[in-house]
Amino acid sequence: MQGAEIFAPVFGMLLLTLVVWIVMYVKRIGYIVAHRIDSQDLTTPEKGVRIIPEHINWSAHNLRNLFELPVIFYALCVYLFVTGKVDTVHLTSAWIFLGFRIVHSAIHCTVNIVKLRFVAYVIAALALWFMVLRAALDLFA
Repeated sequence: MQGAEIFAPVFGMLLLTLVVWIVMYVKRIGYIVAHRIDSQDLTTPEKGVRIIPEHINWSAHNLRNLFELPVIFYALCVYLFVTGKVDTVHLTSAWIFLGFRIVHSAIHCTVNIVKLRFVAYVIAALALWFMVLRAALDLFA
């Protein structure tokens, strides 16, 4: 294994972020145009939340989530590649992280059932923290 395989789930996360970003703007702009909302009424996120219904903003909330734990994922994957520590266990964990982040985003941007979303989030987070702890143990062993 050369290690570059770790970048497939990394690009999966980048593409997921792009898809959520597009969904967010399609929903928001569609709502704003359909309801003839003046863009000056949306000068702050707080004003937007008061004007735009919650379900239209679900994808915006999810987009913010994609700049939380995934940032650790990106940094860790680069570290694993640079240090030559990419292996089957890290790669499998990275794919699990991506898979459950996709499920989390799909739930968050559509039906937003919190219990389901939370399960997907926890599984993804556990895969990531497993990777972090494994890399740290290897570094400090």
